[in-house]
Parts: sequence; structure tokens; C-alpha cells
Amino acid sequence: MAVIQRRGRRIMMTDEERDIYLAEQRTCRVATVGPDGRPHVGALWFCWDGASLWLYSITRSLRWTQLGHDPKIAVVVDDGVEYGELRGIELSGDAVFVGEAPRTGEPCPELTVPEQLFAAKYFGMEVMPHDGRHAWLRLTPEAVTSWDFSKLAGPSGG
Repeated sequence: MAVIQRRGRRIMMTDEERDIYLAEQRTCRVATVGPDGRPHVGALWFCWDGASLWLYSITRSLRWTQLGHDPKIAVVVDDGVEYGELRGIELSGDAVFVGEAPRTGEPCPELTVPEQLFAAKYFGMEVMPHDGRHAWLRLTPEAVTSWDFSKLAGPSGG
């Protein structure tokens, strides 16, 4: 990952914490930008393979269309209710379309691992079901920022 987090080092997650967190979380928010400069943010399911975030998106979505014009993408995964429980990760870079669109299950070695991870995480299955509406986006982040406020000292988190 090209950019190293400079601010908030005290609360940033280690690589191991990041990998565990991304494996446990189920929903992310994905931000894209249209040709007119207007941003769009939508929720999506994902999986993390230790190097890339894999997003399974509907190919007729605004997100998909916008990424066809501009591959820049930012993704946030976060949780927590009380201040001292807040934690999350922001990943950004360029999205890459992988495999056929929409995905029908044609052999694609690059999708073997993400499809196994995704099928187990969301469907409790070993084999990825395909509905002919979704396809894969890969984000290998250029920048990653993380926070875990439970690392702050004191009962109020500050």
C-alpha cells in the first residue's frame, strides 16, 4: 500500500487487526464520482483477500456506470456506537473490473479466492452462486487509513 497513515498512528490498526476486521465486517460504503463531478455513495457487500478489497456490484448500478467513466473509488468499513468503540478503515484507489460482466461463472482463475471467500462469508457455501446481474470490482488500495478508538486511554476515549 503506497500511502502510509501519518495522523492518528496511536489509533491505527495493525495489518493483522485490519485483516481480521475486514474479514468480520459485512457491509461497506462505496463512493464513486460521476462525469459531472457529483459523488455517489452506496452500501455493498465485500471480501478482503489480504491485499485487495473485492466488491460484488450490480452491473446496471450507478456505481458501475460511474466507475466506467472514472475508476477512482473510496470505500469505508466502520462500526461502533459509543465514541470509545468507533473503529473503521478507509481504502482508496482505482477500481478494476475483473471477469465477465455480468458474472455467469465462466472460468476466471483471478476470481477463485474472492469467490470462495464471498460465498463462505455471505451464503455459507463453498461455491459462489451467480445471478447474471452482478460482477466483480477489485480495489487494491493506494491509500489505507484506519482507526480504533478503543486504543485511546481513559473511560471517555479522550
